[in-house]
Amino acid sequence: MTQAHEIFAAPDAARATTVEVEDFATPDCGRAVKVLLRNPTALVGLFILASIIAIAAVAPWLYPDDPLNMVARPLIWPGQNLAYPLGTDSLGRDVAAGLAHGARVSLAVGFAATLISLTLGMTIGIVGGYFGGRWDAAAARLIELFQTMPTFILLVALVAVAQPSIATIVFGIGVTTWPTVARLARAEFRSLRERDFVVAARSLGYSDSRIILREILPNALPPIIVTASVMVASAILMEAGLSFMGLGDPNVVSWGAMIGAGREFLRGAWYLTAIPGLAIVLTVLALNLVGDGLNDALNPRRQEER
Repeated sequence: MTQAHEIFAAPDAARATTVEVEDFATPDCGRAVKVLLRNPTALVGLFILASIIAIAAVAPWLYPDDPLNMVARPLIWPGQNLAYPLGTDSLGRDVAAGLAHGARVSLAVGFAATLISLTLGMTIGIVGGYFGGRWDAAAARLIELFQTMPTFILLVALVAVAQPSIATIVFGIGVTTWPTVARLARAEFRSLRERDFVVAARSLGYSDSRIILREILPNALPPIIVTASVMVASAILMEAGLSFMGLGDPNVVSWGAMIGAGREFLRGAWYLTAIPGLAIVLTVLALNLVGDGLNDALNPRRQEER
């Protein structure tokens, strides 16, 4: 939380006048956590997300072998063999091992791509929104340029030109989804840069970097955090779409690749697409529930209502 009050003195021959400027209200982190933990839907989302992260974390210990290895006869149905509780695919690979290792890939892609998108988007949005003028005009034109191109088509083109790999997919998702963050950061900084607490900070001689990082950014973060949770879900869906189309990394297992490999067996072995599809649905649902909970907890207006 930024400084609640800034007090500066204007000395005069007869007396010194003290002016007190109140800071714009920033969300109370402790209170926000309490509100989040009292939200039942957010708790459900946190539980599902924590469970998926835990499965991804222990996947190397549960299934130490390569999940792409053929371990049994093909198309064993779930429950037929206790050694393979979720069955095997058309090549005799363990579906449970693929699901656990796929969680690692899908979550890693989601969070890494969102981090790249946040870095690019916030940098461009902050520069344009805070400094204004030519910087703001350049940021607006750049954002509009990227928004004129369909995001997924641009992503497919980038990955198709480069060799499909996890690094390429992460980079491609990151550089195609940053305009959403940039627009939000730009709008927040344009709104906050003329607030009284920023004017007071400038009067005290604070540098631009200190005003941006310590005065404005904490007030602008809540909506960006909520947006980031949704962007992780979107990145997971984009990676699944690429893998389903055959543009995923062939050396790793992901949920999208599992769905793509099982689409030819929908009639006789529908579980090959249903199981990884359900994993994607639960992950995206959990992230959206957490995002809604964060919006309730970090929204200043809703805090005031409480």
